[in-house]
Amino acid sequence: MELRKPDIALPPRRAGDVRIGHLLGQEVKDPDRARLVLVGFPSDEGVRRNQGRLGAAQAPDRIRERLYALTPDPRHHEDFVRWVTHTVDLGNLRLRHSLEESQERLGKLIAPFLQRSIPVIILGGGHETAYGHFLGYVQAGMDMHILNWDAHLDVRPLREGLGHSGSPFRQVLDHPSQRCRQYRVVGALPQSVAAEHLRYLQAKGGTCLWREELTLRRIPELYAETSIPLMVSFDMDALDQAFAPGVSAPAAGGLTPEEWFRAAYLAGASPRVRSIDIVEYNPRFDVDNHTARLAALTIWHFVSGLIRRATP
Repeated sequence: MELRKPDIALPPRRAGDVRIGHLLGQEVKDPDRARLVLVGFPSDEGVRRNQGRLGAAQAPDRIRERLYALTPDPRHHEDFVRWVTHTVDLGNLRLRHSLEESQERLGKLIAPFLQRSIPVIILGGGHETAYGHFLGYVQAGMDMHILNWDAHLDVRPLREGLGHSGSPFRQVLDHPSQRCRQYRVVGALPQSVAAEHLRYLQAKGGTCLWREELTLRRIPELYAETSIPLMVSFDMDALDQAFAPGVSAPAAGGLTPEEWFRAAYLAGASPRVRSIDIVEYNPRFDVDNHTARLAALTIWHFVSGLIRRATP
């Protein structure tokens, strides 16, 4: 499996001011012995097919730049450091000419980690990343539920028989393996959802929690409503465009960072969550790295949740 290690400039080292980039992977080099695995899927071919704004292919390394500059949580310093030093960043998957082949390769890459219950973080890329993410469960022979934090349902029909950034969960729900036992979208905006797409979702047994129905109290329940492995997809366009301008499809009236970070933290804390992806960040349209910082902090809060998972 061809992977490209990222070339990220680390922040300068200062006494008593350690950053995540200084610590990452220090205690483990073998991915099979990692406590957490990170991989990039630098694709926006699905966005192109969906006639969206290109640029998400640049996202994985831009997110890493912001992530590596963050400090471990000083309130749980030793535990946070332990997770980071036992995290392996595999780098970015080298994509093939065909998006479909690249998605298959992503699935094969992450399947062994899913089988061994090693949490996986995938940095997209457009939302076509999520279909490759799902294929990891297919390769692993695992049933699962999907929780998608998104302004859209992403169940659009294929274009000329080809998947794209708006179709990953139609592909999941139509997949012959039927490994996805439940699909739920959280944060959808009614002004961004076609009636036909909602009818399709409901016909397939999927559910939608609209933006106006979401409260901070509701978020923990979303992670408790399953007893089988849970795949979580964080589409950055679920955030209001005032907070996240750098996305492929900006949304007015979306989630706040408080809700978003709570969702990321509880994903880490839930023993049912085997993997997450962070998708649709588009550096070309970001403003002063606002959206990059939010994406990096999504990972930071997820790791904080993992600490709670390990030490309830």
